[in-house]
Amino acid sequence: MAHALVTGGCGFVGRHLVRRLLAEGLDVVCVDSLVAGTGALHPDLWQGFGRSRFVFLQEDCRAFFARPAEHFDYVFHLAALVGGRVTLETQALDVAEDLAVDAALWQWASRANPGSVVFFSSSAAYPVSLQTAENHRLLSEDMINFDAAVGVPDLSYGWAKLTGEYLMKLYVERYGRRAIAYRPFSGYGEDQDLAYPFPAICRRLLAERGAAEVFVWGSGRQCRDFIHISDCIEFIWRTKELLPDGASLNLSTGIATSFMELAETACRQIGWQPAVVGRSSRPEGVFYRCGDTALQRSYGLTPSISLETGIMQMLEYLQSESAPYALAI
Repeated sequence: MAHALVTGGCGFVGRHLVRRLLAEGLDVVCVDSLVAGTGALHPDLWQGFGRSRFVFLQEDCRAFFARPAEHFDYVFHLAALVGGRVTLETQALDVAEDLAVDAALWQWASRANPGSVVFFSSSAAYPVSLQTAENHRLLSEDMINFDAAVGVPDLSYGWAKLTGEYLMKLYVERYGRRAIAYRPFSGYGEDQDLAYPFPAICRRLLAERGAAEVFVWGSGRQCRDFIHISDCIEFIWRTKELLPDGASLNLSTGIATSFMELAETACRQIGWQPAVVGRSSRPEGVFYRCGDTALQRSYGLTPSISLETGIMQMLEYLQSESAPYALAI
């Protein structure tokens, strides 16, 4: 039976991935320090499975990496200090600690020799010069090329992820080991922390139902590529053995949606049509971030959950008794 290590396995993406791995019959060791503000939840709040094939270690993954190396067939590395846009912009040096976390991963992997390392990068690694109002395009995997010049990524989080991918390149080329990376775009799902825009906007709109005017952050015209977490996990599961060593793959839909459009769609589903305006005092981030899906399509990957369906599911969840965590924040 395959043995998997998941660092950061209690975070939003991590806990969905853990559930899928267990459903597929893998043994899972989950390492997570449950840092406040990252959206991590103790497994008692989300597990929904027996513990016979699941081990949870509440500690910094660097402490785990410092112990004698244990062999794993798969290592899924999600551990990172990350939050919403406010965290990225106001706690940039805290987020820079991800550089140390990722360096520890690759050093450990060089000793432990796992079967495969799956590194979770980010769309924040792409050059911000290609995401402006004047100059933007769909972001394709080949736009990050370490054998040529690389552009400036998005803040310290983008630098950490870009550096992590470069260390992956060295790991594959210098050590001859198996490793791949995924670049999620704006993933969302019903149990996502309210520090992220998708659930935060939906919850605020529910609270302000009937108002003549509602707001979104920034100009509201900035666009993101929203992809449901279930599609992200499905794409990972279907391609983890297929990607070439050292390759990176977008997790995206190829559809750019502005925050105004997101709010307007949610309002229609709730049942009213207020004016949606931007609030310039709040952070906006890059103007346009949307992933090219050509490489995903070459592996037969297409999203199964539309944005409209995802919004409906989010609204239903936020209004249900099954969402005590989201409603309590």
